[in-house]
Amino acid sequence: MTVKNYRELIIWQKAMDLVELIYQVTKNFPKEELYGLTSQIRRAAVSIPSNIAEGQARQSTSEFRNFLSIAQGSRAEVETQLMIAQRLDYLPQQKAEQILNLSEEIKRMIYSLTSKL
Repeated sequence: MTVKNYRELIIWQKAMDLVELIYQVTKNFPKEELYGLTSQIRRAAVSIPSNIAEGQARQSTSEFRNFLSIAQGSRAEVETQLMIAQRLDYLPQQKAEQILNLSEEIKRMIYSLTSKL
């Protein structure tokens, strides 16, 4: 698999879309969550495309796999935090489903890319 730049990876592009959605929905979280759930979910979301990019930029396939594994962990963290936000009624069901569907797509893409490396 020859990729000159991480920005060419559809998985990275989808992860960036996820970050954008997370920032949009967390704008509406209660102000008292700014340093709690809002900050935590944003950091986890940003970690996904960041680790994909860093892994792709590394010199070895094993390093790339490791960074994809870290991205997968951050993705699971985002899902968990979304479910918490939903349980606390910070997030409408429809928006949560949209984000969770994108997260699931990214999950499959990470597994697929990892197996191809």
